[in-house]
Amino acid sequence: MQSMTGFGRGEFASPQMIARVEITSVNRKQADIVLNLPRELNEIESSLKKMVLATVSRGRANVSIKLENVSTTPQAFKIDFQRAQSLENSFTELSTHLKRNVEPQAQDFLRIPGLFNFDDAELDPEAALYAIEPALKQALERLNEMRKAEGLDLKIDLLKRLDILEELSKMIESDSPGVMTRYRENLHQRLRESEIEVNLDDERLLKEVALFAERCDISEEITRLASHLKRFRNYLDQEEAVGRSLDFLCQEINREFNTIGSKANDATIAQNVVNAKTELEKIREQVQNIE
Repeated sequence: MQSMTGFGRGEFASPQMIARVEITSVNRKQADIVLNLPRELNEIESSLKKMVLATVSRGRANVSIKLENVSTTPQAFKIDFQRAQSLENSFTELSTHLKRNVEPQAQDFLRIPGLFNFDDAELDPEAALYAIEPALKQALERLNEMRKAEGLDLKIDLLKRLDILEELSKMIESDSPGVMTRYRENLHQRLRESEIEVNLDDERLLKEVALFAERCDISEEITRLASHLKRFRNYLDQEEAVGRSLDFLCQEINREFNTIGSKANDATIAQNVVNAKTELEKIREQVQNIE
């Protein structure tokens, strides 16, 4: 089990270029891979995404790839003379309009985008892929290390909260038999206060108590709850992505507590159900971070 959030960095130098890769991953229900690549390398994007998807099954992964050519020859410098002339003409028109001489300064030319450029050689996709793949692999390994470390911290926290849920579940189970006893006593008390003489073995009275006991029986919910909590623990020990399964189990556990709360008709049990649902909400928040 591992978290969906993490960071990894990798670097590899080939004879032609140096590739530097950084990956950041955050929570997302589905896998969403975003690659930051030079435009001329679009054809290798699908191959790189497959590499990332082999490691990241859930979450948004932002992959930043930077390439640096390894070359001993100086790069040629280009000037866009057409842009420079356009700037010059604009100042001439301005001077004519203002009827005074306005001349462009050096800094005015430096502010024009694309006026001065190094003549970089075009990137070769095959050579780029050769350099990027090892760097990406290294970044993914380090990403996984961080995600596993955070996943371990999440597991420790979740196990503590599961202990609390199991303890509350046991308290609810132990209080359950007393619900019917208290109901019978309260029913007898109300009858006495109403000065209605009814035999405790009266068939109608016994039938009423039996119907109430049936409505308040939570043994099935307690059994399913124990099964869900046991399965939750088993998932925490698995290596593969279990976030969706844990999220589903949280929904089922919440359903059982809701049913118990509505059926039990008891203040003590109702309070324990509220405490359990509060703890379960904390678990659900943590589960949103698990891949």
